[in-house]
Amino acid sequence: MTIFGLDEGTVRDLASAVRPAWNEALSAAAPRSSLADSARDDAECRTDEHPDDRADGLADERVDGRADRTADDRADLTADDRADVAANNPADIFARAAWSTIAEPGDGMAGLVVGCLGAAGALRSVIDRWAPDRLALAVRERAGGDVDDGDADEFRRSVEQALQRWAPRLKSRDVILCLRQAGRVGARLLLPGDRLWPEGVNDLGAHAPLGLWWRGVPEAFEALPQSVSLVGARAATGYGEHVAMEASAGLVDRGYAIVSGAAYGIDGMAHRAALASQGITVAFLAGGVDRFYPSGHDALLGRIAESGAVISELPCGAAPTKWRFLQRNRLIAAASRATVVLEAGWRSGSLNTAGHAAALGRPLGAVPGPVTSPTSAGCHRLIREYDAVCVTNALEMAELLGEDPGGRGGSGTPGGHGGRGDADPAGGRVRGVPGERAAGRTSDQIRVLDALSSRSPRSIADVGRRAGLATNAVLGALGALELEGAARERETGWLRG
Repeated sequence: MTIFGLDEGTVRDLASAVRPAWNEALSAAAPRSSLADSARDDAECRTDEHPDDRADGLADERVDGRADRTADDRADLTADDRADVAANNPADIFARAAWSTIAEPGDGMAGLVVGCLGAAGALRSVIDRWAPDRLALAVRERAGGDVDDGDADEFRRSVEQALQRWAPRLKSRDVILCLRQAGRVGARLLLPGDRLWPEGVNDLGAHAPLGLWWRGVPEAFEALPQSVSLVGARAATGYGEHVAMEASAGLVDRGYAIVSGAAYGIDGMAHRAALASQGITVAFLAGGVDRFYPSGHDALLGRIAESGAVISELPCGAAPTKWRFLQRNRLIAAASRATVVLEAGWRSGSLNTAGHAAALGRPLGAVPGPVTSPTSAGCHRLIREYDAVCVTNALEMAELLGEDPGGRGGSGTPGGHGGRGDADPAGGRVRGVPGERAAGRTSDQIRVLDALSSRSPRSIADVGRRAGLATNAVLGALGALELEGAARERETGWLRG
Protein backbone atom coordinates (compact mmCIF):
# COMPACT_ATOMS: atom_id res chain seq x y z
CA MET A 1 0.00 0.00 0.00
CA THR A 2 1.39 3.39 -0.94
CA ILE A 3 0.21 6.97 -0.50
CA PHE A 4 1.28 9.53 -3.10
CA GLY A 5 3.78 6.96 -4.36
CA LEU A 6 5.40 6.62 -0.94
CA ASP A 7 5.27 3.61 1.32
CA GLU A 8 2.61 4.03 3.98
CA GLY A 9 5.18 3.78 6.75
CA THR A 10 7.27 6.53 5.17
CA VAL A 11 4.26 8.83 5.02
CA ARG A 12 3.49 8.05 8.65
CA ASP A 13 7.05 8.84 9.69
CA LEU A 14 7.14 12.12 7.74
CA ALA A 15 3.77 13.18 9.15
CA SER A 16 4.57 12.23 12.73
CA ALA A 17 7.81 14.24 12.59
CA VAL A 18 5.86 17.49 12.14
CA ARG A 19 2.68 16.43 13.97
CA PRO A 20 3.92 14.33 16.90
CA ALA A 21 0.70 14.67 18.88
CA TRP A 22 -1.48 12.99 16.26
CA ASN A 23 0.15 9.54 16.58
CA GLU A 24 -1.27 8.90 20.04
CA ALA A 25 -4.77 9.98 19.00
CA LEU A 26 -4.72 7.71 15.95
CA SER A 27 -3.43 4.70 17.85
CA ALA A 28 -6.12 5.22 20.50
CA ALA A 29 -8.82 5.39 17.85
CA ALA A 30 -7.92 2.41 15.67
CA PRO A 31 -5.23 -0.17 14.97
CA ARG A 32 -2.38 0.70 12.61
CA SER A 33 -3.96 -1.20 9.71
CA SER A 34 -6.96 1.16 9.62
CA LEU A 35 -4.81 3.80 7.95
CA ALA A 36 -4.54 1.56 4.92
CA ASP A 37 -8.30 1.01 5.01
CA SER A 38 -8.96 4.75 5.05
CA ALA A 39 -6.68 5.26 2.06
CA ARG A 40 -8.77 3.08 -0.28
CA ASP A 41 -11.79 5.29 -0.73
CA ASP A 42 -10.59 8.12 -2.93
CA ALA A 43 -9.21 8.62 -6.43
CA GLU A 44 -5.76 7.89 -7.78
CA CYS A 45 -2.64 9.98 -8.35
CA ARG A 46 -0.19 8.80 -11.01
CA THR A 47 3.49 8.95 -11.86
CA ASP A 48 5.71 6.25 -13.32
CA GLU A 49 8.50 6.30 -10.81
CA HIS A 50 9.04 6.40 -7.09
CA PRO A 51 9.44 10.03 -5.92
CA ASP A 52 12.76 9.29 -4.23
CA ASP A 53 14.14 8.44 -7.70
CA ARG A 54 12.39 11.21 -9.58
CA ALA A 55 11.72 14.88 -8.76
CA ASP A 56 9.02 15.75 -11.26
CA GLY A 57 5.88 14.43 -9.87
CA LEU A 58 3.91 13.11 -6.97
CA ALA A 59 2.73 9.62 -7.45
CA ASP A 60 -0.14 7.33 -7.80
CA GLU A 61 -2.27 5.75 -5.18
CA ARG A 62 -5.61 6.01 -3.53
CA VAL A 63 -5.69 8.62 -0.83
CA ASP A 64 -8.26 9.83 1.60
CA GLY A 65 -8.23 12.98 3.68
CA ARG A 66 -10.64 11.42 6.14
CA ALA A 67 -9.89 8.87 8.84
CA ASP A 68 -12.67 6.25 8.90
CA ARG A 69 -13.45 5.13 12.42
CA THR A 70 -16.11 2.83 13.87
CA ALA A 71 -18.55 4.05 16.48
CA ASP A 72 -16.84 1.91 19.10
CA ASP A 73 -13.44 3.43 18.21
CA ARG A 74 -14.77 6.98 18.47
CA ALA A 75 -16.56 6.31 21.73
CA ASP A 76 -13.26 6.13 23.57
CA LEU A 77 -12.13 9.57 22.36
CA THR A 78 -13.00 13.01 23.63
CA ALA A 79 -14.49 15.58 21.23
CA ASP A 80 -11.10 17.27 20.92
CA ASP A 81 -9.41 13.93 20.18
CA ARG A 82 -11.97 13.15 17.49
CA ALA A 83 -11.27 16.53 15.89
CA ASP A 84 -7.55 15.80 16.00
CA VAL A 85 -8.02 12.43 14.31
CA ALA A 86 -10.17 13.96 11.57
CA ALA A 87 -7.56 16.62 10.87
CA ASN A 88 -4.54 14.35 11.12
CA ASN A 89 -4.75 11.72 8.44
CA PRO A 90 -1.14 11.31 7.23
CA ALA A 91 -2.20 11.70 3.59
CA ASP A 92 -3.84 15.03 4.41
CA ILE A 93 -0.78 16.21 6.35
CA PHE A 94 1.45 15.30 3.41
CA ALA A 95 -0.94 17.09 1.02
CA ARG A 96 -0.96 20.27 3.14
CA ALA A 97 2.83 20.23 3.23
CA ALA A 98 2.83 19.76 -0.54
CA TRP A 99 0.56 22.76 -1.06
CA SER A 100 2.95 24.92 0.95
CA THR A 101 5.62 24.13 -1.65
CA ILE A 102 3.35 24.40 -4.70
CA ALA A 103 1.39 27.62 -4.08
CA GLU A 104 2.75 31.03 -3.18
CA PRO A 105 1.40 32.70 0.00
CA GLY A 106 -1.98 34.33 -0.52
CA ASP A 107 -2.90 32.26 -3.60
CA GLY A 108 -6.66 32.64 -3.51
CA MET A 109 -7.32 29.96 -6.14
CA ALA A 110 -5.31 27.42 -4.14
CA GLY A 111 -7.34 28.32 -1.06
CA LEU A 112 -10.59 27.95 -2.97
CA VAL A 113 -9.67 24.60 -4.53
CA VAL A 114 -8.39 23.14 -1.25
CA GLY A 115 -11.45 24.47 0.57
CA CYS A 116 -13.78 22.77 -1.91
CA LEU A 117 -11.96 19.49 -2.62
CA GLY A 118 -9.87 19.05 0.52
CA ALA A 119 -6.08 19.18 0.55
CA ALA A 120 -5.60 15.61 -0.69
CA GLY A 121 -8.34 15.88 -3.31
CA ALA A 122 -7.02 19.19 -4.60
CA LEU A 123 -3.49 17.81 -4.81
CA ARG A 124 -4.80 14.77 -6.66
CA SER A 125 -6.48 16.99 -9.24
CA VAL A 126 -3.16 18.69 -9.98
CA ILE A 127 -1.18 15.43 -10.07
CA ASP A 128 -3.72 13.81 -12.40
CA ARG A 129 -3.57 16.91 -14.60
CA TRP A 130 -7.27 17.55 -14.62
CA ALA A 131 -8.43 19.72 -17.49
CA PRO A 132 -9.31 23.29 -16.45
CA ASP A 133 -12.96 22.68 -17.37
CA ARG A 134 -13.18 19.65 -15.10
CA LEU A 135 -11.53 21.34 -12.13
CA ALA A 136 -13.54 24.55 -12.58
CA LEU A 137 -16.77 22.55 -12.67
CA ALA A 138 -15.84 20.55 -9.57
CA VAL A 139 -15.00 23.71 -7.64
CA ARG A 140 -18.13 25.55 -8.76
CA GLU A 141 -20.34 22.61 -7.78
CA ARG A 142 -18.89 22.47 -4.27
CA ALA A 143 -18.34 26.18 -3.66
CA GLY A 144 -21.95 27.22 -4.08
CA GLY A 145 -22.30 30.96 -3.52
CA ASP A 146 -18.56 31.41 -2.96
CA VAL A 147 -17.94 31.50 -6.73
CA ASP A 148 -19.54 34.16 -8.93
CA ASP A 149 -21.71 32.51 -11.55
CA GLY A 150 -21.64 35.62 -13.73
CA ASP A 151 -18.60 34.75 -15.84
CA ALA A 152 -17.86 31.03 -16.11
CA ASP A 153 -15.29 31.60 -18.84
CA GLU A 154 -13.29 34.02 -16.72
CA PHE A 155 -13.32 31.58 -13.80
CA ARG A 156 -12.16 28.78 -16.09
CA ARG A 157 -9.28 30.96 -17.31
CA SER A 158 -8.30 31.67 -13.71
CA VAL A 159 -8.27 27.95 -12.99
CA GLU A 160 -6.19 27.31 -16.11
CA GLN A 161 -3.62 29.92 -15.08
CA ALA A 162 -3.48 28.43 -11.59
CA LEU A 163 -2.79 24.95 -12.96
CA GLN A 164 -0.04 26.38 -15.15
CA ARG A 165 1.72 28.04 -12.23
CA TRP A 166 1.36 25.03 -9.92
CA ALA A 167 2.53 22.33 -12.35
CA PRO A 168 6.24 23.35 -12.47
CA ARG A 169 6.43 23.08 -8.67
CA LEU A 170 4.81 19.65 -8.46
CA LYS A 171 7.84 17.83 -7.08
CA SER A 172 7.46 15.16 -4.41
CA ARG A 173 11.15 15.46 -3.55
CA ASP A 174 10.62 19.08 -2.43
CA VAL A 175 7.82 17.98 -0.10
CA ILE A 176 9.87 15.14 1.37
CA LEU A 177 12.88 17.40 1.90
CA CYS A 178 10.84 20.11 3.62
CA LEU A 179 9.21 17.57 5.94
CA ARG A 180 12.54 15.99 6.82
CA GLN A 181 14.17 19.36 7.40
CA ALA A 182 11.25 20.40 9.59
CA GLY A 183 11.74 17.25 11.64
CA ARG A 184 15.46 18.00 12.03
CA VAL A 185 14.93 21.51 13.41
CA GLY A 186 11.87 20.64 15.49
CA ALA A 187 9.40 22.59 13.36
CA ARG A 188 5.72 21.65 13.47
CA LEU A 189 2.88 21.98 10.96
CA LEU A 190 -0.32 23.59 12.24
CA LEU A 191 -3.49 22.95 10.22
CA PRO A 192 -6.87 24.72 10.06
CA GLY A 193 -9.18 23.18 12.64
CA ASP A 194 -6.39 22.51 15.12
CA ARG A 195 -7.02 23.76 18.64
CA LEU A 196 -4.06 26.12 18.35
CA TRP A 197 -4.98 27.47 14.91
CA PRO A 198 -5.17 31.32 15.07
CA GLU A 199 -8.78 32.05 14.22
CA GLY A 200 -7.99 35.58 13.09
CA VAL A 201 -6.29 34.41 9.91
CA ASN A 202 -9.57 32.83 8.78
CA ASP A 203 -10.80 36.37 8.12
CA LEU A 204 -8.53 36.30 5.05
CA GLY A 205 -11.01 33.93 3.39
CA ALA A 206 -9.60 32.09 0.37
CA HIS A 207 -6.30 33.91 0.94
CA ALA A 208 -5.84 32.39 4.41
CA PRO A 209 -2.81 30.13 4.83
CA LEU A 210 -3.30 26.43 4.07
CA GLY A 211 -1.04 25.56 6.99
CA LEU A 212 1.46 27.21 9.31
CA TRP A 213 4.96 25.95 10.04
CA TRP A 214 6.16 26.95 13.50
CA ARG A 215 8.78 26.58 16.19
CA GLY A 216 8.04 27.56 19.76
CA VAL A 217 5.60 26.85 22.56
CA PRO A 218 1.82 26.24 22.27
CA GLU A 219 1.09 29.02 24.77
CA ALA A 220 2.09 31.57 22.13
CA PHE A 221 -0.90 30.63 19.96
CA GLU A 222 -3.22 30.72 22.95
CA ALA A 223 -2.08 34.31 23.56
CA LEU A 224 -2.87 35.54 20.01
CA PRO A 225 -6.53 36.44 20.76
CA GLN A 226 -5.11 39.06 23.15
CA SER A 227 -2.26 40.41 21.04
CA VAL A 228 -1.20 43.65 19.37
CA SER A 229 1.04 43.87 16.31
CA LEU A 230 3.74 46.53 16.55
CA VAL A 231 5.38 47.36 13.22
CA GLY A 232 7.55 50.07 11.77
CA ALA A 233 10.58 51.06 9.76
CA ARG A 234 13.75 49.00 9.52
CA ALA A 235 15.85 52.18 9.48
CA ALA A 236 14.45 53.29 12.82
CA THR A 237 15.63 56.34 14.70
CA GLY A 238 16.47 56.44 18.40
CA TYR A 239 13.07 58.03 18.97
CA GLY A 240 11.29 55.20 17.16
CA GLU A 241 13.15 52.49 19.04
CA HIS A 242 12.42 54.18 22.36
CA VAL A 243 8.71 54.37 21.55
CA ALA A 244 8.75 50.71 20.47
CA MET A 245 10.46 49.63 23.69
CA GLU A 246 8.02 51.55 25.92
CA ALA A 247 4.96 50.42 23.94
CA SER A 248 5.94 46.75 23.90
CA ALA A 249 6.85 46.61 27.59
CA GLY A 250 3.71 48.53 28.57
CA LEU A 251 1.42 46.23 26.58
CA VAL A 252 3.09 43.13 28.02
CA ASP A 253 2.55 44.54 31.51
CA ARG A 254 -1.15 44.83 30.68
CA GLY A 255 -1.30 41.17 29.61
CA TYR A 256 -1.02 41.46 25.84
CA ALA A 257 1.21 39.41 23.54
CA ILE A 258 3.33 41.22 20.94
CA VAL A 259 3.24 40.26 17.25
CA SER A 260 5.75 41.53 14.70
CA GLY A 261 7.96 40.51 11.77
CA ALA A 262 11.45 40.17 13.33
CA ALA A 263 12.95 42.75 10.96
CA TYR A 264 15.68 45.17 11.97
CA GLY A 265 14.60 48.41 13.59
CA ILE A 266 11.14 48.70 15.14
CA ASP A 267 10.23 45.00 14.85
CA GLY A 268 13.38 43.83 16.59
CA MET A 269 13.01 46.33 19.41
CA ALA A 270 9.36 45.32 19.97
CA HIS A 271 10.37 41.67 20.29
CA ARG A 272 13.32 42.42 22.60
CA ALA A 273 11.26 44.57 24.94
CA ALA A 274 8.57 41.90 25.18
CA LEU A 275 11.16 39.26 26.04
CA ALA A 276 12.81 41.57 28.59
CA SER A 277 9.41 42.05 30.23
CA GLN A 278 8.94 38.26 30.34
CA GLY A 279 6.01 38.46 27.95
CA ILE A 280 4.99 36.36 24.96
CA THR A 281 6.01 37.54 21.50
CA VAL A 282 5.32 35.99 18.09
CA ALA A 283 7.36 36.56 14.92
CA PHE A 284 5.98 35.91 11.43
CA LEU A 285 8.67 35.19 8.83
CA ALA A 286 8.71 35.52 5.03
CA GLY A 287 10.81 32.37 4.61
CA GLY A 288 11.16 28.94 6.17
CA VAL A 289 11.43 28.63 9.94
CA ASP A 290 14.53 26.45 9.57
CA ARG A 291 16.74 29.40 8.64
CA PHE A 292 16.06 32.56 10.55
CA TYR A 293 15.97 35.82 8.61
CA PRO A 294 17.47 38.34 8.94
CA SER A 295 20.63 36.47 9.92
CA GLY A 296 21.55 39.27 12.32
CA HIS A 297 18.49 38.33 14.38
CA ASP A 298 19.33 34.63 14.60
CA ALA A 299 19.90 34.81 18.36
CA LEU A 300 16.79 36.95 18.88
CA LEU A 301 14.60 34.54 16.93
CA GLY A 302 16.07 31.65 18.91
CA ARG A 303 15.01 33.38 22.12
CA ILE A 304 11.53 34.03 20.70
CA ALA A 305 11.17 30.31 19.86
CA GLU A 306 12.04 29.40 23.45
CA SER A 307 9.13 31.30 25.03
CA GLY A 308 6.94 32.41 22.12
CA ALA A 309 6.65 31.28 18.51
CA VAL A 310 8.29 31.78 15.13
CA ILE A 311 5.72 31.17 12.37
CA SER A 312 5.66 31.00 8.57
CA GLU A 313 3.29 29.66 5.93
CA LEU A 314 6.32 28.78 3.78
CA PRO A 315 8.02 25.38 4.10
CA CYS A 316 11.48 24.78 5.47
CA GLY A 317 14.09 25.74 2.91
CA ALA A 318 12.02 28.54 1.35
CA ALA A 319 13.87 31.83 0.87
CA PRO A 320 12.29 35.21 1.66
CA THR A 321 11.42 37.51 -1.24
CA LYS A 322 9.85 40.95 -1.51
CA TRP A 323 6.51 39.42 -2.51
CA ARG A 324 6.61 37.04 0.43
CA PHE A 325 7.34 39.88 2.82
CA LEU A 326 4.24 41.69 1.56
CA GLN A 327 2.13 38.56 1.96
CA ARG A 328 3.63 37.85 5.38
CA ASN A 329 2.30 41.25 6.49
CA ARG A 330 -1.29 40.11 6.03
CA LEU A 331 -0.72 37.38 8.64
CA ILE A 332 0.68 39.88 11.13
CA ALA A 333 -2.42 42.03 10.70
CA ALA A 334 -4.90 39.13 10.75
CA ALA A 335 -3.46 37.15 13.68
CA SER A 336 -3.52 40.08 16.11
CA ARG A 337 -6.45 42.10 17.43
CA ALA A 338 -5.00 45.51 16.55
CA THR A 339 -2.09 46.98 14.61
CA VAL A 340 0.03 49.96 15.61
CA VAL A 341 2.57 51.61 13.28
CA LEU A 342 5.25 53.12 15.52
CA GLU A 343 7.52 54.81 12.97
CA ALA A 344 7.30 54.66 9.18
CA GLY A 345 8.46 56.64 6.18
CA TRP A 346 6.20 57.74 3.35
CA ARG A 347 6.63 54.44 1.47
CA SER A 348 7.52 52.10 4.32
CA GLY A 349 6.58 48.43 3.96
CA SER A 350 4.94 48.60 7.38
CA LEU A 351 2.18 50.66 5.78
CA ASN A 352 1.32 47.49 3.88
CA THR A 353 0.57 45.81 7.22
CA ALA A 354 -1.59 48.81 8.15
CA GLY A 355 -3.47 48.41 4.88
CA HIS A 356 -4.26 44.77 5.58
CA ALA A 357 -5.40 45.63 9.12
CA ALA A 358 -7.72 48.30 7.75
CA ALA A 359 -9.14 45.96 5.12
CA LEU A 360 -9.83 43.32 7.78
CA GLY A 361 -11.55 45.84 10.05
CA ARG A 362 -8.91 45.58 12.74
CA PRO A 363 -8.26 48.64 14.92
CA LEU A 364 -5.38 50.67 13.48
CA GLY A 365 -3.18 53.11 15.39
CA ALA A 366 -0.18 55.26 14.47
CA VAL A 367 2.35 57.05 16.67
CA PRO A 368 3.15 60.63 15.65
CA GLY A 369 6.73 61.84 15.43
CA PRO A 370 8.58 65.09 14.76
CA VAL A 371 7.02 66.89 11.80
CA THR A 372 10.52 67.36 10.42
CA SER A 373 11.33 63.64 10.48
CA PRO A 374 10.85 61.73 7.20
CA THR A 375 10.79 58.48 9.17
CA SER A 376 7.45 59.51 10.71
CA ALA A 377 5.87 60.80 7.49
CA GLY A 378 4.06 57.49 6.94
CA CYS A 379 2.50 57.59 10.41
CA HIS A 380 1.32 61.17 9.87
CA ARG A 381 -0.14 60.11 6.52
CA LEU A 382 -2.05 57.25 8.14
CA ILE A 383 -3.51 59.61 10.75
CA ARG A 384 -4.39 62.39 8.33
CA GLU A 385 -5.62 60.47 5.30
CA TYR A 386 -6.52 56.97 6.41
CA ASP A 387 -8.35 57.32 9.73
CA ALA A 388 -5.68 55.71 11.90
CA VAL A 389 -6.04 56.59 15.59
CA CYS A 390 -3.28 58.75 17.03
CA VAL A 391 -1.71 56.85 19.94
CA THR A 392 1.27 57.85 22.05
CA ASN A 393 1.63 55.20 24.78
CA ALA A 394 0.69 51.65 25.77
CA LEU A 395 -2.54 52.74 27.49
CA GLU A 396 -3.83 54.45 24.36
CA MET A 397 -2.85 51.42 22.29
CA ALA A 398 -4.77 49.17 24.68
CA GLU A 399 -7.80 51.42 24.21
CA LEU A 400 -7.85 50.36 20.54
CA LEU A 401 -8.94 46.94 21.78
CA GLY A 402 -11.70 48.37 23.92
CA GLU A 403 -9.82 48.55 27.19
CA ASP A 404 -11.17 50.97 29.75
CA PRO A 405 -8.67 53.83 30.26
CA GLY A 406 -9.00 53.27 33.98
CA GLY A 407 -7.84 49.67 33.81
CA ARG A 408 -7.73 46.42 31.94
CA GLY A 409 -11.25 46.17 30.60
CA GLY A 410 -10.87 43.37 28.11
CA SER A 411 -14.37 43.89 26.76
CA GLY A 412 -13.34 45.09 23.35
CA THR A 413 -14.06 42.96 20.34
CA PRO A 414 -11.85 42.40 17.31
CA GLY A 415 -12.72 44.79 14.57
CA GLY A 416 -13.68 48.17 15.88
CA HIS A 417 -12.04 51.19 14.38
CA GLY A 418 -10.16 50.56 11.17
CA GLY A 419 -8.83 52.62 8.33
CA ARG A 420 -10.49 53.23 4.98
CA GLY A 421 -8.88 50.27 3.24
CA ASP A 422 -10.54 48.19 0.51
CA ALA A 423 -9.22 44.68 0.01
CA ASP A 424 -8.47 43.35 -3.44
CA PRO A 425 -8.97 39.58 -3.04
CA ALA A 426 -7.14 38.65 -6.23
CA GLY A 427 -3.75 39.82 -5.10
CA GLY A 428 -4.07 40.78 -1.46
CA ARG A 429 -3.63 44.45 -2.42
CA VAL A 430 -5.29 47.13 -0.34
CA ARG A 431 -6.52 50.13 -2.24
CA GLY A 432 -6.49 53.47 -0.47
CA VAL A 433 -3.59 52.66 1.85
CA PRO A 434 -0.02 53.48 0.81
CA GLY A 435 3.05 51.33 0.78
CA GLU A 436 1.90 48.20 -1.03
CA ARG A 437 3.90 48.32 -4.23
CA ALA A 438 7.25 49.85 -4.98
CA ALA A 439 7.46 52.05 -8.06
CA GLY A 440 3.84 51.27 -8.99
CA ARG A 441 4.66 47.66 -9.94
CA THR A 442 2.00 44.97 -10.04
CA SER A 443 2.21 41.87 -7.87
CA ASP A 444 3.29 39.79 -10.91
CA GLN A 445 6.11 42.22 -11.66
CA ILE A 446 7.31 42.12 -8.04
CA ARG A 447 7.32 38.31 -8.06
CA VAL A 448 9.14 38.09 -11.40
CA LEU A 449 11.75 40.63 -10.32
CA ASP A 450 12.30 38.59 -7.14
CA ALA A 451 12.88 35.50 -9.31
CA LEU A 452 15.53 37.11 -11.54
CA SER A 453 19.26 37.07 -10.85
CA SER A 454 21.63 39.93 -11.60
CA ARG A 455 24.38 37.48 -12.65
CA SER A 456 22.87 34.20 -13.91
CA PRO A 457 20.43 34.39 -16.85
CA ARG A 458 17.24 32.43 -16.23
CA SER A 459 14.78 30.96 -18.71
CA ILE A 460 11.10 31.85 -18.84
CA ALA A 461 10.20 28.44 -17.39
CA ASP A 462 12.70 28.80 -14.54
CA VAL A 463 11.46 32.30 -13.71
CA GLY A 464 7.87 31.05 -13.73
CA ARG A 465 8.69 28.18 -11.37
CA ARG A 466 10.55 30.45 -8.95
CA ALA A 467 7.85 33.14 -9.05
CA GLY A 468 4.94 30.70 -8.95
CA LEU A 469 3.38 32.23 -12.09
CA ALA A 470 2.04 30.95 -15.39
CA THR A 471 4.15 31.50 -18.52
CA ASN A 472 1.90 34.19 -20.00
CA ALA A 473 1.98 36.13 -16.71
CA VAL A 474 5.79 35.92 -16.65
CA LEU A 475 6.05 37.18 -20.23
CA GLY A 476 3.78 40.13 -19.50
CA ALA A 477 5.70 41.07 -16.37
CA LEU A 478 9.08 40.76 -18.10
CA GLY A 479 7.91 43.00 -20.91
CA ALA A 480 6.90 45.73 -18.47
CA LEU A 481 10.10 45.35 -16.44
CA GLU A 482 12.21 45.54 -19.60
CA LEU A 483 10.53 48.80 -20.61
CA GLU A 484 11.44 50.41 -17.30
CA GLY A 485 14.98 48.99 -17.42
CA ALA A 486 14.52 46.65 -14.46
CA ALA A 487 15.09 43.48 -16.53
CA ARG A 488 17.01 42.65 -19.69
CA GLU A 489 17.06 39.67 -22.04
CA ARG A 490 20.19 37.79 -23.06
CA GLU A 491 20.71 34.84 -25.40
CA THR A 492 20.58 32.37 -22.51
CA GLY A 493 17.77 33.97 -20.53
CA TRP A 494 16.69 36.99 -18.52
CA LEU A 495 18.67 39.05 -16.01
CA ARG A 496 17.75 41.70 -13.48
CA GLY A 497 18.46 45.13 -14.98
